[in-house]
Amino acid sequence: MRNEGLGSWPARRARKTPHRTALIHRDTVVSYAALHERTTRLAHALRAAGVRRGDRVAYLGANHPSYLETLFAAGVLGAVFVPLNTRLAGPEIAHQLTDSGARALVHAPSHSVLVEGLRGETDVRIRIVVGPDYEKLLAEACADASAEVIDEPVGLDDICMIMYTSGTTGRPKGAMLTHGNLSWNAVNVLIDHDFIADEVALVSAPLFHTAGLNMLTLPVLLKGGRCVLVEAFDPGETLGLVESHRVTFMFGVPAMFDQIACHPRWAGADLSSLRMLSCGGSPVPTSLIATYQNRGLTFMQGYGMTEAAPGVLFLDAEHAVSKAGSAGVPHFFSDVRVVRPDLTPAGVGETGEILVRGPHVMAGYWGLPHETEAVFADGWLRTGDAARVDKDGYVTIVDRLKDMIISGGENIYPAEVEDALLGHPSIVECAVIGVPDRKWGEVGRAVVVAREGARIDPDEVLASLAGRLAKYKIPKSLVVVDALPRTASGKLLKTRVRSRYGSA
Repeated sequence: MRNEGLGSWPARRARKTPHRTALIHRDTVVSYAALHERTTRLAHALRAAGVRRGDRVAYLGANHPSYLETLFAAGVLGAVFVPLNTRLAGPEIAHQLTDSGARALVHAPSHSVLVEGLRGETDVRIRIVVGPDYEKLLAEACADASAEVIDEPVGLDDICMIMYTSGTTGRPKGAMLTHGNLSWNAVNVLIDHDFIADEVALVSAPLFHTAGLNMLTLPVLLKGGRCVLVEAFDPGETLGLVESHRVTFMFGVPAMFDQIACHPRWAGADLSSLRMLSCGGSPVPTSLIATYQNRGLTFMQGYGMTEAAPGVLFLDAEHAVSKAGSAGVPHFFSDVRVVRPDLTPAGVGETGEILVRGPHVMAGYWGLPHETEAVFADGWLRTGDAARVDKDGYVTIVDRLKDMIISGGENIYPAEVEDALLGHPSIVECAVIGVPDRKWGEVGRAVVVAREGARIDPDEVLASLAGRLAKYKIPKSLVVVDALPRTASGKLLKTRVRSRYGSA
């Protein structure tokens, strides 16, 4: 094969284990042979519609086999896959489609109204709706002499995916992940998680998230295991699926695992098939670790970021208790440094910024050369996150230099929310901070200053953000203050905002 990228994975796996199950979605079971065939047919259909090497192919929809078929079909053609967050509002989706220059969009019927509303606002020229028409398209794609396998030359350094991640400026940036980035990340996961060929993974984390796709689904498919795709997380359904499919591996954020443990079925559920629980997004509370240990289950934790495809640090089950609160040590093919502001190494226990380097680190930000240059220091990716290293080399995340809020595993960047709030006619200044929340870990709180003569209704202000921001980005509370603390030069003192208004 001339294709060395992800687009060749279905063909490579089909020649080894064609009859093994790759995907399960509701009553649909897809073997590796069928995944290869369907991917090939979709690639033919996309090429016939005009998609060529380097073109961007976007996907908008919940977890479904067509999601992965689109990813792999784009890879077959040497095109670039653009996963879209289903929780985003219409204007946010439009921005990412326009910024990426997406030529094609495959989407679920549930998003047809939203997509229709974007007509004329984007460069999308090819639109495919998953459902009967999608199946008809696949059936007709190889009806003539075009049934041969497509073997486009694709290298590991070619861009495979543009995955959007917000920045401190509030402008979403597209991280360019190469086929090599994603392949090496999958290798890191296979090594450190010790996957087996009989792995049965429950994929309830959304595939548009880097963790759900790159830390769970792709490594399992590379190994030849099966993925049970679930459109939305439900704690009771999760327990039932673990029992019925004999699930061996699960990934989730702490809030998901907490909801499972609080469900009435928890005490009597058969969890004997589970070998591994992987948790990300934020540290696992000690009490939650103890709850699962009482059922004979131990968490593996880690730290990552979209720009690193995403795995950076990994805490294995063996050290889940002894190093609780730590994010672990670098993945096998990752290098991590914690440095002072002058980029010299921080001492043991000293707080510094995390830098990461490895074959899984992104090629840069799409269309943003200056931002790309700024985020790299001598070949090392500057994460903007602060941490300290103990004498054993275990890294603990202690702060977020970028002021990012992590709510239920979702990244919320205050600058983006603040920009939306400042569009309200009654608000003259604002700051968004994270406050503790038992269910989500933390949620956003807006601290605002009213324009002179204006009266602010917190409920009305927060309601005004609906449709402009994804629901999870909208603060859960709003506090009106007379003034925000600033330095003599006018710089906002967010640490003081947190200390004054950051309690639950």
